[in-house]
Amino acid sequence: MKRLSALLGGVVAAVLVTASIAAPASATPAPQPTPTTQQQPLISPTPYMGWNTYYGLAGDFTETSLRSVADSIVNRGLKKAGYDIVWLDGGWQADQSRSAAGDLVPHPDKFPNGLKPLVDYIHSKGLKAGIYTDAGPYIPGKCGLGSGGYYQRDADQFAAWGFDAVKVDYLCGIAADLDPKTVFTEFAQALRNNASNRPMIFNLCNPVTSPDWGNYPESQQSIFSWSYAPAIAQSWRTYTDVGFQGDIKFKDVLRNYDANAKHPEVVRPGAFGDPDYLAPELGMSDEEFRTQLTLWSVAAAPLVIGSDIRKLSATTIGMLTDPDVIAINQDRAAVQAVRVGAAGTTETWVKRLADGSRAVVLLNRGDSAKTLTTTASAVGLRGARFTLKNAWTNATTESAGTISAAVPAHGTALFRVGPARGLPGVPHVTAGIPQVTQVGTQVLPEGAAPVVAGGDELRAEVVVRNDGLLPVFKPAVALTAATGWTVTPVGKAPLLLAPGQKVTLAFKVKLPVTAPAGNATLAATTQYEAIGYGRQKQVTVSPLVIAPVPPDGTAALSHHPWITATSGWMSPTIDESVGGGSPISLVSQTYPTGIGVASPSLVRYYVGQQCTKFTATVGIDDAVRNVGPEGGTATFQMVGDGKVLFDSGVVGRDDPKPVEVDLTGVHVLDLVVGDAGDGGYNDRADWAVPTAIC
Repeated sequence: MKRLSALLGGVVAAVLVTASIAAPASATPAPQPTPTTQQQPLISPTPYMGWNTYYGLAGDFTETSLRSVADSIVNRGLKKAGYDIVWLDGGWQADQSRSAAGDLVPHPDKFPNGLKPLVDYIHSKGLKAGIYTDAGPYIPGKCGLGSGGYYQRDADQFAAWGFDAVKVDYLCGIAADLDPKTVFTEFAQALRNNASNRPMIFNLCNPVTSPDWGNYPESQQSIFSWSYAPAIAQSWRTYTDVGFQGDIKFKDVLRNYDANAKHPEVVRPGAFGDPDYLAPELGMSDEEFRTQLTLWSVAAAPLVIGSDIRKLSATTIGMLTDPDVIAINQDRAAVQAVRVGAAGTTETWVKRLADGSRAVVLLNRGDSAKTLTTTASAVGLRGARFTLKNAWTNATTESAGTISAAVPAHGTALFRVGPARGLPGVPHVTAGIPQVTQVGTQVLPEGAAPVVAGGDELRAEVVVRNDGLLPVFKPAVALTAATGWTVTPVGKAPLLLAPGQKVTLAFKVKLPVTAPAGNATLAATTQYEAIGYGRQKQVTVSPLVIAPVPPDGTAALSHHPWITATSGWMSPTIDESVGGGSPISLVSQTYPTGIGVASPSLVRYYVGQQCTKFTATVGIDDAVRNVGPEGGTATFQMVGDGKVLFDSGVVGRDDPKPVEVDLTGVHVLDLVVGDAGDGGYNDRADWAVPTAIC
């Protein structure tokens, strides 16, 4: 005990050293470009926040529904959290959108009193009002309304109605083949010069992106807006839409975030990249939406909710109003996060904050949970001890320099990291998410999402690491599973976990033969003693998929339940091309069964070592010929238990390929479609007559 006391005394003395802050080149934005046009006043020095009709209500909104939304913004705590704009997207205008005198006209059925009473009501709730138009001229069949030829007249009208923000689209603009820099600059000037002298946020929205929209020069695309928009607008769209109405996918959230991240050097107070709207409960899981909100927050992006907030769960409202996350987004330095280290399945992103601390994101793009780490020095801090405030859990711990977290699949950890002072804090201990490392005799490859079946025996492991400055004592992990499952510890936990050490605690888990197909969880409760802070507890949960019974006999896989199925857009369709409405057809031959998807796609089946052969024909559905000559290429792979069994190479619309694969010994079969390296535009891919012999 004397040696332990002496050790602890020395450690406590060492941890009282104060850390300091340094800004490495990797975390420092590049110098700001000098605008070539006169800079507008800072209307929104931090990213604006609010709500927009587009994804949640589409064009189906009225004065009554918008008053209801305004009430909900206030009553549900969103206004207090900072969401203070009610933004009308396309659909507010009359069918004949402009009067004979040249004025824009609200839809008389939706807004029988005009827009001014609605705007007044929104203002009476302490909120702001936003409206939508387009930079191009109105072209019937191409766009809903356009301000081309009427910029100053429309800006004056918006201001007279009392609007505080204007979203200016480019659908009419691209249809008219206009130069976006020219027209947006002219519109910005009209807004600044409005007759009411009313400050209005300018959201420059050019979503045109090749090849998704067709082939356009870079100067007409969203990816070029960064070069001119910061001088004229409060925000600019940095890529195409984040998804479709009612169908937002996590992969597209990541795509838009990555596009938005390319030019952090031009983001500054009053000028922000816009990766599109927040989309809770529109197709993503809660974990995936938490990741979107985390990434948008560190990106210094506008936080505009796209869902119908009147219908959102209390859990979602809690995420949207989290004060620590919003504070990071609204930090007055207005710095956009940059990646530290290489791009990959797991990444670290860091945002420099006004007080010199860092917002640090540990991002897991993968399909299985991982414990991720970085260091204080890597994110621009130096010293001996650091305080880590977890923005989502509110836990505050102290680290010797390692920043670590157990991050779920498609998840993030978000920390506010700064120098620690005073007495030592609670050691930063990371309790891992339970990992299934073995099913029966099969050792799972790292990163594989486990699939189990009734009667299986599993090995599950929980890794506990101590990244604090002081040891923790009596670490223990209890693992729980569904009713009827048996859990048996393997080995014993140590009495002490020293700084910088980790321990792996293992369990045998046995499923009953009658375990029903569906979703299940393993929950680990990790406890340990922290000097001066008593018993600490962390709970981590791992999802499991219990597979359906494998196919039997000669089975049409399109009619057998899959474990999971994804499609690049919309959802996989059974016996029809993706999107539905037409049968599976390859080079004019129609097939009675099949799976239609858009790239990229993964369709996963459990075959449980019961099948010997798979056959199919793969190709590009004839439906692409109704769209145009662009796109329509894909790659097809069959993957069994992580091993590639078939690779088609690039498949075009005129060259379907037969598939015959040996499935002997395969547990889990993945049907994978890639975009062939040219994007997913018009990639309607078919697995025609997919048949398993079992």
